[in-house]
Amino acid sequence: MSDQQNGLTYAQAGVDIDAGAALVEAIKPLAKATRRPGADGSLGGFGALFDLRAAGYDDPLLVSTTDGVGTKLRIAIDAKMHATVGIDLVAMCVNDLLAQGAEPLLFLDYYATGKLDLEVAKSVVAGIAEGCKLAGAALVGGETAEMPGMYSDGEYDLAGFSVGAVDRDDVLPKLDKQRAGDLIIGIGSSGPHSNGYSLVRRVVERSGLAWDAPCPFPVPGEEGKTLAEALMAPTRIYVKSILPLLQSGRVKGGAHITGGGLIENPPRCIAEGLVPLFDWSAWPLPPVFDWLQREGGISDHELRRTFNCGVGFILIVAASDAEPVLAALLNADEDAFVCGQLVQA
Repeated sequence: MSDQQNGLTYAQAGVDIDAGAALVEAIKPLAKATRRPGADGSLGGFGALFDLRAAGYDDPLLVSTTDGVGTKLRIAIDAKMHATVGIDLVAMCVNDLLAQGAEPLLFLDYYATGKLDLEVAKSVVAGIAEGCKLAGAALVGGETAEMPGMYSDGEYDLAGFSVGAVDRDDVLPKLDKQRAGDLIIGIGSSGPHSNGYSLVRRVVERSGLAWDAPCPFPVPGEEGKTLAEALMAPTRIYVKSILPLLQSGRVKGGAHITGGGLIENPPRCIAEGLVPLFDWSAWPLPPVFDWLQREGGISDHELRRTFNCGVGFILIVAASDAEPVLAALLNADEDAFVCGQLVQA
């Protein structure tokens, strides 16, 4: 095929293949740092292999999840804070795996943008790699899509995909074992995590505050933060504290408190005929939610069905198991407390 004089190139159409290749080379060490038993491959292939036998499973079921970061990305882009949204992306997927009793094994990401900014992309992927290390999952691959005309300058979107495994007898929830009187243990969140940010942004808009304004609510132990820095606190990853409890057999159910808040998520892990009865006075409403509620004039019900309200994950246990489960969580540096119980519907 002969060269055409003045012919167009892919780069002139807005896609820089060289920049994409440079990104792959830049993130290879980040991915390598997340290797774990069962995942020893390298980036660059058409797919990723995982050896379940090497990971120690006898009769495993695979569990898969996918999620994004939502409009929290809008704050990241506007405030130019890209370092932690990757942690959010991993957390939203791997915490869902925990709710099924599964251990996160591997993670893949999808990064789409109009024009690839190498430094921004590296920052995002570094956050993804950090999230994978916190979750014990291998970052085995992903896709970077440069799509001019689909995104405005400086904008990007993220999606994450995770696969975990659980032995057949350990799948959650264990609906047949749940009884009225079982206790609900709440595990503290780090803030809104990655849910409700369309409402968060409307409240900030109503307040008239800029993203770089001093945070209008206290952030314990982290004084001097801007509003954006406080709202960009990454989603907490619960794998290292919760997984040992799941493997102990003491847990009858668990829910990752995401979209739908404490109203819609808990029923997904509770047996028919039972309902959760929360003691809303069992934990203080964290300052960020108190500010959002006051500034936005948000009702209690709307707050509880939109945000996690300070509870990022719940576990359902027999009353006799509550003390050792709480002790284990506190020992793992989690803020844990009994926040309710199961009652007959």
